[in-house]
Amino acid sequence: MKRIDLIRKIEEIGCILIRHGKRHNWSQNPVSKAAQPIARHREIQDSLAKYILKVLRG
Repeated sequence: MKRIDLIRKIEEIGCILIRHGKRHNWSQNPVSKAAQPIARHREIQDSLAKYILKVLRG
């Protein structure tokens, strides 16, 4: 999955960017307080993208 597509899905579920890192950006769901790093690669493995979305949905 393209990184930009994952970011769009994360924003659709209401998550916000909490910080920029050198290799990862961190997003957080303000309702559940769950946070996950998102790698700064062009392509993110589908299994990893599914896991990130699962955790952020709460």
